[in-house]
Amino acid sequence: MIISNRRLTGLAVGVIAELVEEIGPLWQGRHQARLTSRPRKRAVGAGAKHRLVFVDRLLATLVLLRHGVTHDVLACWFGVDRSTITRAVGEVRPLPAERGCTVSPDVRLRTLAEVVDHLGASGTTGIIDGTEIRVRRPAAGRKDRDKFISGKNKQNAVKSMVVTDAEGRVLWCSPARPASCAHITHARQLGLVKLVADGPVVEILADAGYQGLGAQTGGRVVTAPHRKFMKNAPDW
Repeated sequence: MIISNRRLTGLAVGVIAELVEEIGPLWQGRHQARLTSRPRKRAVGAGAKHRLVFVDRLLATLVLLRHGVTHDVLACWFGVDRSTITRAVGEVRPLPAERGCTVSPDVRLRTLAEVVDHLGASGTTGIIDGTEIRVRRPAAGRKDRDKFISGKNKQNAVKSMVVTDAEGRVLWCSPARPASCAHITHARQLGLVKLVADGPVVEILADAGYQGLGAQTGGRVVTAPHRKFMKNAPDW
């Protein structure tokens, strides 16, 4: 049911099949490497078998990324323990990120630097924005617990910066970080200013949350003007 319901995963069945074909062997290789990397009393493959095959692990991860549901809910859906979901998501989640975003059959973007180079080479306008995903409240006693509280939504969340082209195709999504970080601070920490200012000539559109990047990048990041510049806008 989950694999055929696009509302749950956000992906068509054909795209999920491509993910399984491409990153399934990579997950299997890493799994076998973990099993053989430590002394064992039993042969690899002995003992209890997986109750959650790779396809289910991938689906659980996709649903988590799209809807931000708790691991407990996913555990009920798939009929396993919560710790199994936590371990599965931890193993699978990095794989799509390493795969990158396919722009064309021969172009795949994996880093922000590659995205900026692609925008410059193709003359394509980019769009950046931040997105927040609600998460469970961090455990009591965690020293950075308050950093997860979003100043915008007043909820515990993590934040990512997404780069798309003018048609809305996703080119890159940053690793998540606690949501208390401002959009513009997050962009600076990711190195966007240096990449755009020192790289090829590009045009990147952003909302008012990124005001200030225009001055730092020579106008290559275009934002809504601050109210003090509404009448006398600077050259950049």
